[in-house]
Amino acid sequence: MSPANSPLPWNLDAQAAYVPVSHQGSVVAFCKPDHAIHMVQQLNEVEKLEKALQLACYDLVARMGSSSDSVSDLVQHYLSRVSRPVRGTQLIALLLKERQKDLDLNQDEFAKFCDSYRLSRTELKGIYSGQEVESHQLIPLSRILGISVDEVINAWKGDD
Repeated sequence: MSPANSPLPWNLDAQAAYVPVSHQGSVVAFCKPDHAIHMVQQLNEVEKLEKALQLACYDLVARMGSSSDSVSDLVQHYLSRVSRPVRGTQLIALLLKERQKDLDLNQDEFAKFCDSYRLSRTELKGIYSGQEVESHQLIPLSRILGISVDEVINAWKGDD
């Protein structure tokens, strides 16, 4: 038996107002008006940017004289270039750049910081240029990034 002062499982707030959010004529959500306005603006902006990317790739393919089949391949190529890497050396390089930004260090200062943890400038440049991370670099990377070695390995190898 529940205590007498415990909250009831069903509640009603008659003062709360929500507006419907629709996509292509179908209601997909109800939100507070200020959240709905921001959300709809952002989603519409994404649609416009996707259309602009499609048009730019179409124009580029037309100028190169390629077939229209390669438009979608080109779009996918550019989308993959701007998406956040999910594993591998590219993710390690991104984490290093984010760490540099968090520490508010310029490139030279960050290189010295990494060198103090036994990751040389040459090794750092190699990671940035896409060279494969070597196993002996995992401990220095974990110290530089401030995460465990297991987390570095997971970022490097992923969840295959």
